[in-house]
Amino acid sequence: MAEEKKKNSMNIELPEEIADGVYSNLAIISHSQSEFVVDFIRMVPNVPKAKVKSRVIITPQHAKRLLKALNDNVVKFEKQFGPIQEGSQQTINYPLNFTPTAQA
Repeated sequence: MAEEKKKNSMNIELPEEIADGVYSNLAIISHSQSEFVVDFIRMVPNVPKAKVKSRVIITPQHAKRLLKALNDNVVKFEKQFGPIQEGSQQTINYPLNFTPTAQA
């Protein structure tokens, strides 16, 4: 049993510059036939321009696993802390084909 557990384990390194994370209060998701693109954006009150702080590109299969993992974690969170309240933030209606303009 210990051998099987060791066989399935993975050593994951978390570099210090990534460990702090990036704050985001908006995510915009777009997709093609072969990938999902998730742009994490930070919007600041009374500032008309928002910046994409991080972009993650994943396969459709990984997107589906991520969806399941997020749902599982939300269920666990709400079981421990109570329901997550929605609707207190301003609603932004982006067109369905909205994709932020990439800049270098």
